[in-house]
Amino acid sequence: MKKDIHPDYHTIKVEMTDGTQFETRSTWGKEGEVLKLEIDPKSHAAWTGGKQKLMDKGRVSKFNKKFQNFRSEKKD
Repeated sequence: MKKDIHPDYHTIKVEMTDGTQFETRSTWGKEGEVLKLEIDPKSHAAWTGGKQKLMDKGRVSKFNKKFQNFRSEKKD
């Protein structure tokens, strides 16, 4: 292997959203730094089975907002 072309691979701590930490090796940050996660498997809806957040500016909400006053009258 060539020297001085590989990133520094060192030990860091990863802090989950509930405050628990674990130690792993990474190229992120510097030796001993703490990586705080905003979303992790304990809190994300994809892993917990909860409902996902709907964006206010999504396609469905845009459609509903645009046609909220539109009503079709049934002809009998």
